[in-house]
Amino acid sequence: MVFAQTIVEAPKYGAIRRTAAISAPSEPVPTTNTRSGSGGISVFHDNYRPGIGRFDRTDLASLDRRHLWHPFTQQQGWIDEDTPIIESGDRSTLIDSEGREYIDGISSLWCNVHGHRHPAIDIAIKDQLDKVAHSTMLGLTHAPAIELARRLVELAPDGLQRVFYSDSGSTAAEIALKMAFQYWQQQGGDAARRTRFIALRDAYHGDTIGSVSVGGIDLFHSMYRPLLFDTLKAEPGDAADMERLLSEHDGEVAAVIMEPLVQGAAGMIVHPAGYLRDVRELCDRHGAFLICDEVATGFGRTGRMFACEHEGVSPDFLCLAKGLTAGYLPLAATLTTERVYEGFLGRFEEFRTFFHGHTYTGNPLACAAALANLRVFEQQSTLELLQPKIELLGELLRGLRALPHVGEIRRRGFMCGIELEGFQPSARMGHQVTLEARRRGAIIRPLGDVVVLMPPLSIEEPELRRLIEITAASIEAATAAPVGARAPLAA
Repeated sequence: MVFAQTIVEAPKYGAIRRTAAISAPSEPVPTTNTRSGSGGISVFHDNYRPGIGRFDRTDLASLDRRHLWHPFTQQQGWIDEDTPIIESGDRSTLIDSEGREYIDGISSLWCNVHGHRHPAIDIAIKDQLDKVAHSTMLGLTHAPAIELARRLVELAPDGLQRVFYSDSGSTAAEIALKMAFQYWQQQGGDAARRTRFIALRDAYHGDTIGSVSVGGIDLFHSMYRPLLFDTLKAEPGDAADMERLLSEHDGEVAAVIMEPLVQGAAGMIVHPAGYLRDVRELCDRHGAFLICDEVATGFGRTGRMFACEHEGVSPDFLCLAKGLTAGYLPLAATLTTERVYEGFLGRFEEFRTFFHGHTYTGNPLACAAALANLRVFEQQSTLELLQPKIELLGELLRGLRALPHVGEIRRRGFMCGIELEGFQPSARMGHQVTLEARRRGAIIRPLGDVVVLMPPLSIEEPELRRLIEITAASIEAATAAPVGARAPLAA
């Protein structure tokens, strides 16, 4: 065993030094595991590394069609498409098994922040692997979860002091709903009447049953209606309608849940200025909690760390996921106030415990990635460098307005939706545009006939220009060609 100092070469990020233990090429691979207690060092077999390259692209595509069930995908259509098999990534680029490169125009579903294979985050995860990959938080704790909680509280809007970890945006929202409901029940008396929730029309908060109950997109949610609890739906952006519902159900509403500023899955619906602040004031007036779901809008997507900051709003619950680990590992967090936390304190026999948890709650690897992500935000001045790119994106999008069939273009920060008009749903025009973009070297996604762009915050100006050029050309090609007359992917 020898020790060597290695330097990660990353011109964009700066070289990062780290000392690592490596085996000399001539040194035999250990075949036993010894532990420090017996005078050795902990070394495991090197013989069990998974095989690489066992299948070629044709084999993998066939196995995918035979065994996988993809999310939000009509599998009957999937098997007819020549879909890229992503093999690697580099900064804002994804590379498939045939070596073709694509700009990641949707941040790998709105979660990648600083680009793929950022050396600082890679190293943080590898360093944590040298310690422990996972340890439960039921009856135990660990440093990465503790340090991350402290850092999130420092960054979050005022008043949010407690952090509860989970593993996805859906569970982050579900936890907030359950906490709000249980809090009021434990208050007892008249407060126990607060069993209702208000959500926005066309809301999306995830796919677990509680989160679906406060959702409002019929395409996604109507099938499950018999399984859901009833919620009140307010008109997005209409403070008067929110006031009407809170007044009609005064004393019955546990919480209002909303995506602040932008409703992402609804097609990038942007709320009018002041709406979030108005909702906060209405919740205070009627004694209801405010849950802000920043799973999509958090970590710089709107131009600030959190969308709530734009209107100086502090919610009672803040739901985070996606960009929390910069798109590396599944991790979510629900932040809340000391008031809510104290409402769950009591003797064991009072059963005021919040009975909710996940096996991977506060996973150390994910927490290490999240801590590194937040350090990169600070060290590389990510939000400051983002501002001119937000301005550039606005300028570039203005050129798309003249394209035939382009209707409204909705945008806040780096969150953008381009609405296509004049097509029947069966034409799947949004999907056709994404296929054209793929042929030209970009990955984008549709929400119906709304083409969504949300690139990594780290995307460089030339890449951003190229992404919009590809999007424009793809819209022109898709809307001009008859459905079915599509060329295969270019080699």
